[in-house]
Amino acid sequence: MIERHWHGWTAPEDADAYEQLLREEVFADLTEEIDGYHGVRVLRREDGDEVEFCTMLRFEAIEAVEEFAGQPAERAHVPPAAQKLLTRYDDYATHYELRVDRES
Repeated sequence: MIERHWHGWTAPEDADAYEQLLREEVFADLTEEIDGYHGVRVLRREDGDEVEFCTMLRFEAIEAVEEFAGQPAERAHVPPAAQKLLTRYDDYATHYELRVDRES
């Protein structure tokens, strides 16, 4: 299992709209669109005069990541509607091999 981590920042007044975009458009249909996609977690925190978002997507294998992001797999996938709401974002994501997955 591969976990993909990526960060983006919004102005506080755009944070709710960005979160809604993630929920309703960006991640809404990935289960149907990408074989090997296993879900997403979105973290949000106030960061000075910005709001930081961290997305963590799970994929079965790097091929599924490439289906989502293209090549190279590390390239950020930031749709135009998201770019309009973000003040800045990472150009690349980081991928980790999931070694332990335990709920408390």
